[in-house]
Formats: sequence, structure tokens, C-alpha cells
Amino acid sequence: MTLRHLMIFLCVYDEGNMTAAAAKLYIAQPSVSQAIRELEKYYNVRLFERLGRKLFITVAGQKLVTYARHIVHLSKEAEDAMREIHQNAVIRVGASVTVGTCILNEIIIEFSKQNPHVKMTASVNNTTIIEGMLLADELDIGLVEGKVHSQVVVSQYFMDDELVLVTSISHPLTKKSRVKAADIDNMEFIVREEGSGTRELFESVMRSKGINWKVVGTYNNAETIKKFVSTGLGISVISRMAVKKEVERNELAIVQIEGVYFKRQFSIVHHKNKFIVPVLDDFMQVCLSYC
Repeated sequence: MTLRHLMIFLCVYDEGNMTAAAAKLYIAQPSVSQAIRELEKYYNVRLFERLGRKLFITVAGQKLVTYARHIVHLSKEAEDAMREIHQNAVIRVGASVTVGTCILNEIIIEFSKQNPHVKMTASVNNTTIIEGMLLADELDIGLVEGKVHSQVVVSQYFMDDELVLVTSISHPLTKKSRVKAADIDNMEFIVREEGSGTRELFESVMRSKGINWKVVGTYNNAETIKKFVSTGLGISVISRMAVKKEVERNELAIVQIEGVYFKRQFSIVHHKNKFIVPVLDDFMQVCLSYC
């Protein structure tokens, strides 16, 4: 028994005969007769009495009319609801702090121009938390600067980023013509919190170069870090994009360290079992074309 069977049954009931029902449904009359026979066989009851050329609904048929109308109506409600969701879709996007601070708004603006009917909700946190939200189905997609570690989260590169060493404009390092790794050994750093992609890359590179550091402050946002660095309370390693304006305004200085590079990639991440609906794919394409 299918929805089609019930729709044909109701049309026969409403029209009073199979020929009129076939014409209204734009199908052959034998197809209508077959559908009614299949319904009667399925329920093991007679739905119509055939008396001459007329059809008369039976008690069982009358009972089925009530259920059939309800089922067909619910099916239409479901169809309308799904169409409304498609036309007024919501994308839940998460971004790690650097992505959320520097480029997320531009990506959302560009996507919204192309998809004005889609609503966006955004969450900004460190990479580890964004990964956890994807696993808990609290987000549809994430844009992160760090590495994801779960095997059920897939990652796709979409742009490059570089971290740089920043200091106050009066810091002694800015006076040197050449800065070597040994010059920053055991210096006081202001760093991001554990779970941050920026923190993970910073520690990885520093260890690989044998450079020690002292933590004098731990913060979960770039703005706070920049303010503390600008007042000379420590130095930091942060995305070049995040300090572009402050460097242009001569509020912070970028110091190049010979042989030490903090390179990374931003990634689009989602659960491997996530069904990529068309609007979600559109959002991913905007991210891929952003750089």
C-alpha cells in the first residue's frame, strides 16, 4: 500500500466512478481499477460495491476514507514543511577564533548575496570546541585554523595563513637588524588557550627549533592579546591577518626570525556522515573561492 494507492482511492470516492477519477488524475482507467484491487487485496476487504455501472462505498471503504484523507493531508504538510526548510534554510557555521575574527564576516556577506533566503548562525571558539560541536551535531560546518583529531571529521584546505612574531613598537627586538632563534629563547610570551590552533602551531614550531618560552598571559581572543603586547607586557605569535591594521597604524611591530616560520592552512571541516545539501555546498564553494 502506497500513498499513490490512497490518492487514487480518494479520487474514485470523490468522483463517484473510476473513469472520472482516471481523467482527473491523467492516468488510464485500468490503472485506477488495478490500484483499487490492490488496496482491497492488501486490506482483505471490499472498498466499493459494483452494482451495474455505479460504485457504492462500503462500510470498510468509508472507514478507510477517514484515514486516507488524514494520511494524504499529513503527507502534504510534510512536503510543504520540507519545501519551506529548503527555501528558508539555516546553516550553522562554526569558526575558530582567527577565522572568525578576520574573514568569517566577509565569507558570510558574500554567501548571503548569492543566497538571500538562507539564514546563517555563527559560533566562534577554538578549534577543539568547534570539532566537538560538529561531533555533537551542534554545527553543520566549521572553518578552523588548527588540526582536527577525530577520524569522523573530514577536513578540506581552503586557504593559507601565516603566524608572525609581534611586539610593541619599542621592544628591544625591533632594534635588531637580524633576529635569530636564540634571541627569543626564554622570552615572555602571551599565548592563546589550550585547544587553539594558533597555540598548537606555536608550541610545535618552538619545540622543533629548540626555543624555550615563558607564558605570562593566556587569552582566548586576539584583541586582548594585541592590547597586552602593544603595552609591552609580553610578545606573541599571531596571525598576520589579525595584526594587519595595528601594524599599519604603527601600534605593533612584526619581527622576522631567521629560519623560524609559522605556516598553516585554514580548513573546512564537517562530520563525514553529514549530508551536504545544495546550500551547504554553495557555502563551501564561497569559502574555496575566498582567497
